Amino acid sequence: MACQGAPNGRANGTVAAADDVGSAAKAHFVFVPLMYQGHVIPAVDTALLLATHGALASVVATPTNAARIRPTVDLARRSGLPIRLVELPLDCAAEGLPEGADDVDKIPLGLEVNYFRALTLLAEPLERHLRAHPPYPTCIVSDFCHAWTVQVAANLKVPRLCFFSMCAFCVLCQHNVERYHSYDGVADDNEPVVVPGVERRIEVTRAQAPGFFRAPGFEKLADEVELALAESDGVVMNSFLEMEPEYVAGYAAARNMKLWTIGPVSLYHQHAATLAKRGNTTTAIDADECLRWLEGKEPRTVVYVSFGSIVHADPKQTVELGFGLEASGHPFVWVLKNPDQYGEDVREFLRDLEERVAGRGMLIRGWSPQVLILNHVAVGGFVTHCGWNSTLEAITAGLPVVTWPHFSDQFLNEKLAVEVLGIGVSVGIKEPLLWVAKKGVVVGREVVEAAVRSIMDGGGEGEERRRKALVLSEKARAAVQEGGSSLGNLLDLIKHFEVDTGGCTID
Repeated sequence: MACQGAPNGRANGTVAAADDVGSAAKAHFVFVPLMYQGHVIPAVDTALLLATHGALASVVATPTNAARIRPTVDLARRSGLPIRLVELPLDCAAEGLPEGADDVDKIPLGLEVNYFRALTLLAEPLERHLRAHPPYPTCIVSDFCHAWTVQVAANLKVPRLCFFSMCAFCVLCQHNVERYHSYDGVADDNEPVVVPGVERRIEVTRAQAPGFFRAPGFEKLADEVELALAESDGVVMNSFLEMEPEYVAGYAAARNMKLWTIGPVSLYHQHAATLAKRGNTTTAIDADECLRWLEGKEPRTVVYVSFGSIVHADPKQTVELGFGLEASGHPFVWVLKNPDQYGEDVREFLRDLEERVAGRGMLIRGWSPQVLILNHVAVGGFVTHCGWNSTLEAITAGLPVVTWPHFSDQFLNEKLAVEVLGIGVSVGIKEPLLWVAKKGVVVGREVVEAAVRSIMDGGGEGEERRRKALVLSEKARAAVQEGGSSLGNLLDLIKHFEVDTGGCTID
């Protein structure tokens, strides 16, 4: 596919007067992330990495998300990096959404598909902005969920890459189950099938891996996403080759397209100042306060507990988790996303728990400086929902994990951690808990206690998990250094989409 770097007579050299940030860059990547934290954060990190190596990166965001991203982008710009924030309003009313629903936490239950329809309305203003603000883009890097960006890239006559904030193992398993119609004739959503086309025997159920957006009401979007994936000019992925070489090669072959693994992208942040801003949506806790608390703990004794930016656990399950952490005997840092949404009885339980474990347990209400915490010497394990960002951050920090998946790709990430990499212990969740857990207590306190003890002081098996996690950490960090696979892929990505007077060509 040939691409024009400056159609309609525009030339990259004309930008200096308009905006000196990135005016000398030969490549201009426009990132269009899905506006969920788990997608936005790695997209911004990838944009920062590209900017660090001389490319101009523009990040598209709706107002609420732009406000969250802006401190990180402004800090990078002040340091001289060629990065821009493109803020576009979301017409929520046009799709029956309340005002402010560009913040995904404010999307009413049952209207998620309306939100995705509203996102398609960004196509025209985005194209208009990119035409009016040079330098002209040389590549659109779109979250795989945004099928509507296909037409934007076509109108601009530039290539479009799909961005995955997921691992190759996950997307390959999901692709092969659909490609080979593995669920045909399977009536029970909880009946396991073997994933075809992968070397290791991996079993999944339709409940765990139904396909991207394969849910009632999302049928049209699911088909559009699949078509857009098939038509992509390549894939950018937050993973690293040494962790899952067979799955990276397998997915590239299955899609018959080039795949750039450029992770772990969180390693862009080498300083506490940038890590403290990364994904920060609240001032509920100061990063220094948390680190001071950790300083008083022995190495590898603290377990970190967080279920990410979306999950809001059932009240009774929250109480069971608290009792399990208390009974484990280990120091812990427990992040509760929206504790104010619980009733007074749960809030009272949490206050009482804090008193009982004073000095041994720390409860964080709201945002936490997760990467800083995971990389602290005092932390020895992670109880996680298995979102890919959290899973990869644990791997990068060299930590074993207790796996507690809730929905989406999290079940496949669990299988990677437990069955493939050998660094995890499962609490036994077999089916999705959806956006808000509705099943009450699914994991009892005794299971929580046993799982925490297993990763923190689990004898020979526990030591083997820790050893494997530390080996993966070393490989992850080497991948982004000089001579590493991820840095090499990042530089190749920039070179691939540089524009000179002759334009650029996609191989």
